[in-house]
Amino acid sequence: MKLASLHNGSRDGALVVVDKTLTHCVRVPEIAGYMQAALEKWERVAPALDRVARSLDAGERQDTEPFDPAICAAPLPRAFQFADGSAYVTHVELVRKARGAEMPASFWTDPLMYQGLSDHFLGPRESITAADEAWGIDFEAEVAVIVDDVPMGIPAERAGGHIKLVTLLNDVSLRGLIPAELGKGFGFFHSKPASALAPVAVTPDELGDAWDGGKVCLPLISHLNGRLVGKPDAGVDMTFDFPQLIAHAAKTRRLGAGAVVGSGTVSNADRSAGSSCLAEVRMLETLDAGTPTTPFLRFGDRVRIEMLDADGGSIFGAIEQEVVPA
Repeated sequence: MKLASLHNGSRDGALVVVDKTLTHCVRVPEIAGYMQAALEKWERVAPALDRVARSLDAGERQDTEPFDPAICAAPLPRAFQFADGSAYVTHVELVRKARGAEMPASFWTDPLMYQGLSDHFLGPRESITAADEAWGIDFEAEVAVIVDDVPMGIPAERAGGHIKLVTLLNDVSLRGLIPAELGKGFGFFHSKPASALAPVAVTPDELGDAWDGGKVCLPLISHLNGRLVGKPDAGVDMTFDFPQLIAHAAKTRRLGAGAVVGSGTVSNADRSAGSSCLAEVRMLETLDAGTPTTPFLRFGDRVRIEMLDADGGSIFGAIEQEVVPA
């Protein structure tokens, strides 16, 4: 099934079930008024939500309304935790290579992860705001999962069972602020503003054969001002799959229902598929020509991130954001 949250004046939005074609939806206040409430009692409410989804797809509902991503909040507008990994180690390797730094061997066996901003996820049409273009505004196209309650110390072999929903994420980064923050040795803060989620989050079964139990095996497509930036396959070169990322995040703490775990920038070792962020584009230019020529995002630029199924249909709907001055 596919779920979304509509803006309704509250911080949590109104939960809706969306049809497979992303054209109609049904509000379900009698089951769960908002996404977090559904996730906290998932085993009880998921069957009821699934029945609504089946009747909606069968054309049996009389209480539908048009589904419009423009009035969508993020599927989960705020979460108790957002742990973002960097599962595509080829991306990390490229970043370090461009600046002449060797990559520690441990990066291939121990995931990188940071704790991001979670009290406000941007909706799929909400603007990327920044006070200064000199901050190096960038998008990062990722896949993300949303879990139910995950116990501390869970092994990766059991962690996959806690994945309830899958969605797309734009992890906005301010590249110009990152070096100074990392130089302090205390991680990201100013350089990682609010991220955006796709219009809908889907249960893994909606992905069919594209879901292998730990990752989504489909291209993630990014455009900037209508120009293709990249379409790397999210199922290729993912060194750490989602069960491994969840187990890593839960090593010393439990994860509460509604925690969001991101994949990090999707990246393939085969560069012919392009990139999922401008930093990687610039790194490749630096390696090829000694200097980058592609600028970071400027005010007025528009970013689009989407994933299509085998028939060309949009699975999650598109993240479409304009960059605007704060």
